[in-house]
Amino acid sequence: MKESNKLGINTTCVHVGEVKDEQFKGAVSPIYPSTSYAFDGVDVKRYPRYFNTPNQEMLHQKIAALEKTEDALIFTSGMAAISSALMAFLQKGDHVIIQQVIYGGTYNFIVSEFDKYGIEYSFTESDKVEDFESLIKENTKILYIETPSNPLLGITDMKAISELAKSKGILTMIDNTFASPINQNPVDFGIDIILHSATKYMGGHSDISAGAIAASAVHIEQIWKTAINFGGNLSDQTVWLLERSLKTLNLRVKEQTKNAQVMAEYLEINSNIDSVYYPGLKSHPQYELAKKQMKGFGAMLSFELKEGIDAMKFQRSLQLIKPSMSLAGLESTTVSPTQTTHALLSEEERLERGIKDGLIRFSVGIEEPEDLISDIEQAIKKAKI
Repeated sequence: MKESNKLGINTTCVHVGEVKDEQFKGAVSPIYPSTSYAFDGVDVKRYPRYFNTPNQEMLHQKIAALEKTEDALIFTSGMAAISSALMAFLQKGDHVIIQQVIYGGTYNFIVSEFDKYGIEYSFTESDKVEDFESLIKENTKILYIETPSNPLLGITDMKAISELAKSKGILTMIDNTFASPINQNPVDFGIDIILHSATKYMGGHSDISAGAIAASAVHIEQIWKTAINFGGNLSDQTVWLLERSLKTLNLRVKEQTKNAQVMAEYLEINSNIDSVYYPGLKSHPQYELAKKQMKGFGAMLSFELKEGIDAMKFQRSLQLIKPSMSLAGLESTTVSPTQTTHALLSEEERLERGIKDGLIRFSVGIEEPEDLISDIEQAIKKAKI
């Protein structure tokens, strides 16, 4: 077989990181659920918490191939991946700069935990590189970004952030969940460490919880040393399910991305919608930047209903689209960020980030767009006050 970096994307999704069934030659990877492996006379000390069971190791290869990195690790959740990555490179007295608009769970982790460890942190005023540069101090160790951002789909200039960080000897981390490896590979722009909630597009079926980190072998080794102490390893049953899901990642995400463009354009001209946030719209302030660094604009968007339309009643009236806590499954879903992903932020903190009570985050699935449009039309009629 060709080297993984020379294979097509569908071939990579299907074949890289397969666990071979040497005995029966089955088409599907076997599961190795054992928590106990032979020790005498072997080089590898296998143990689930060490992230090195056969299923874990092979899945690392698939994710690394998809993100074009040397290595990867998988975790029980996106937050397990994010917290392990940050704590692997930070210690008392260090400073980290975080993009202002990020996933609420990441924000809550930072403001709830870092003070306990004597780690300093600063949030930028925007996603512009100048805002990061103005906050850099002698003890700054990490620049942390998320693009497209959750929930307003802001776009951060990865190359500019990377060049700034490298000029100062600072590490860069990105939450790449919304784009997925199909629509964006941050390593192409010099980003060091790539994070995912694999519960989302990588899993894609709304039935598993997982996280992933992709990076150089050196960085993964350092993260591994911290991760084995935190115990965020993924069970092999779920590892197997995630490997199964990644086989169709490209097919799913491309269809969802195509549908999202149609839905964003429909919502933008709908007289009942105030604002639409989607990087694939020419009206998006960072449309040109998104074109430069994304292979597709993704399947996530957000919109605000006009005054006089009850946002919660609108979502309860949907028949095909499901109001849901999560995102990125095959089925289309909506959520109110103020009630879920950003509920741990105060109202003032949410408004500072442009997150209004009427904002609805829309994860577009693989259904026909005309069916989704009909569903939205009938729900709007029922939700008018």
